[in-house]
Amino acid sequence: MRSRTVSKAGPTAPAAIEGSAAPTWPAPGQWCLYLIECANGAWYAGITNHLQRRYVAHAAGRGARYTRANPPRRLLGWCPHPDRASASRAEAAVKRLPRERKLAYLLQSSTQPTPAVDA
Repeated sequence: MRSRTVSKAGPTAPAAIEGSAAPTWPAPGQWCLYLIECANGAWYAGITNHLQRRYVAHAAGRGARYTRANPPRRLLGWCPHPDRASASRAEAAVKRLPRERKLAYLLQSSTQPTPAVDA
């Protein structure tokens, strides 16, 4: 298994999209759906209740099997959900969408600024 070095500081806070408030990671415990662009150009969708920790795990090669083989390039966006069940339903819905509609789904569903975090 490959090992990757990750900065101890971790990824920086997501960048705000134009015209939005100051960017932040979702609060730990907040369920969210996220979308990552991988090194091979593919987009990976997942859910978590601690996005910053999960993103660091993906970047360090300790995330999902897919992102271990195709490391993340950047976090494309995330949207909050009230509980795990709704986040899981949203993940299933996003995975059925064509690529060009996935990011639009996040933007439409999100009340948070869409991040663009580079790995």
